[in-house]
Amino acid sequence: MSAKPKVSNTPKKEVVYQVFTRLFGNKNTTNKPWGTIEENGVGKFNDFTDKALQEIKKLGVTYIWYTGVPHHDVIRDYTKYGISNDDPDVVKGRAGSPYAVKDYYNVNPDLAVNPAKRLEEFEALITRTHNNGLKVIIDIVPNHIARNYHSLSNPKGVTDFGAEDDTSVEYARNNNFYYIPGKAFEVPTSDSYKPLNGEKNPLIDGKFNEYPAKWTGNGSREAKPDINDWYETVKVNYGIKPDGSKDFPELPAGYENKDYKAHYEFWKDKDVPSSWKKFRDIALYWLAKGVDGFRYDMAEMVPVEFWSYMNSAIKMKNPKAFLMAEVYNPKEYRNYIKLGKMDYLYDKVETYDHLKAIIQGNAMPDPLSDIQMGMADIDNHMLHFLDNHDEQRLASPEFAGSPEKGKPLMVYSATLGTSPTMIYFGQEVGEAGNVDGGFGKPSRTSIFDYVGVPNHQRWMNGGKFDGGQLTESEKKLRDFYKRLLNFTLKSDALTGKYKEIQVANRNATKGYDPGMYSFARWSANEKLIIVVNFSWVTTSSFELKVPEDVIKAWNLKDGLYEVTEQLYGSKAQLKVNDGKGTIHLNVKPSESFIFKL
Repeated sequence: MSAKPKVSNTPKKEVVYQVFTRLFGNKNTTNKPWGTIEENGVGKFNDFTDKALQEIKKLGVTYIWYTGVPHHDVIRDYTKYGISNDDPDVVKGRAGSPYAVKDYYNVNPDLAVNPAKRLEEFEALITRTHNNGLKVIIDIVPNHIARNYHSLSNPKGVTDFGAEDDTSVEYARNNNFYYIPGKAFEVPTSDSYKPLNGEKNPLIDGKFNEYPAKWTGNGSREAKPDINDWYETVKVNYGIKPDGSKDFPELPAGYENKDYKAHYEFWKDKDVPSSWKKFRDIALYWLAKGVDGFRYDMAEMVPVEFWSYMNSAIKMKNPKAFLMAEVYNPKEYRNYIKLGKMDYLYDKVETYDHLKAIIQGNAMPDPLSDIQMGMADIDNHMLHFLDNHDEQRLASPEFAGSPEKGKPLMVYSATLGTSPTMIYFGQEVGEAGNVDGGFGKPSRTSIFDYVGVPNHQRWMNGGKFDGGQLTESEKKLRDFYKRLLNFTLKSDALTGKYKEIQVANRNATKGYDPGMYSFARWSANEKLIIVVNFSWVTTSSFELKVPEDVIKAWNLKDGLYEVTEQLYGSKAQLKVNDGKGTIHLNVKPSESFIFKL
């Protein structure tokens, strides 16, 4: 049995450290585009040593999201382990997409020292992670799977996706896939792309045997999808008919206000489509192995009723399971939270996108107040991030332009809400994602290729995990992240109330730069004033106003109060006069303050 970390009953912020498992421990710095494992190297489960995990924990992390663990398509010969070769015609890159899962009951053989023992090596990593006081998240991708899905590891009684489908029809309720009867799948073609960059491979022939053709993962109903479609995957059928109507029971009115136990009871005696049961069983399989939660890829492409069924079953096994989802339609947020029983959704389309626009000089900070107030009722469900495997690196020229310019964005993202903060490995040392991996291009760290992650490798320092090769600026940046994230873990106020003080300062504070933003956070035990300067060129000197309603909520009398900055320890004075507060500040470019009363 895997040892579980001790759990406190005191509410607190969580911090998720997303790590691309294949890249984390890779010490090879060659970075040849389209390079093989032998040329460019690969990281292993065993690279997450006790020392590595302790350093991640000390950074201020509570959960590790091990990205790319389930066995997905890879262009590498593992036939001596009984694993079939994957066809480069329907694989993106050489190392393959982690979102084209081939076997949900096993793990990527690339990540194991001994591929025959790959599952045991991951189980040992789960135990090692728990023993170091951290919890484990892995991916589940319910919308689509690899075209050549075939599990070598199905538990007794479990059949592969599609094994029992009626392939003579486009749709049947218990089919796992949608079909295009009478037509064979055709590999997409492009003048600008050739599998494996055009190198010779016995499996590259422009063909892939699939008859009848299936719908593609992003919903394309063409037997020959476009090269920009998710052609390496097939769409999973959840009982949504081709005309969009639902072929399963719907939740009665009022279930948005019921807990997961009521949702579980509702589904307990219902007949649901086959794909629902298959993914529920996959989740329960990994829970039984000690996984503490899941990140769901493209959750909004799957009906919300399925999530009610799936997540309530998970919560019945582990009420503390951490369930976060990729949803990009703000109009659907409350459905996926309240009906789908998601714990957390990406706050990408509103907060993240606006922060990116601010730092690129395309927007003012002021609308952040409206964004946050608009989500006040679901604030504790909106996970904040600035970097992940899908997005341009925060420090890249295409995003913030430098790690330092990203710092005020990070302070805001980590302190504005009660929900978790997520960072992506290498973000804390300024990784700019400027490696051309082959299939994956600069500004993002490639998830399709065997590559190294240069700034992260300097921190890793040949496996010492001590930052021994970092530059001074990179050391200072990691120290900043460590201070900030650890503060968020212990801060009582960050699970309390929020009030913008931006309007009062924008309207009446002389010297308050257009790039400034300020707000208050408080609980019964802690009171914070947070000021961030998104400007990377302007130093501002001004009297920050703390409005009357905040002073009243804090029960402050007229007088002087010392406030202490929580990241670096500087002192300032809050002057309360006639029920209104001021703090004299000098704020440098990209500087932030978290003042505690």
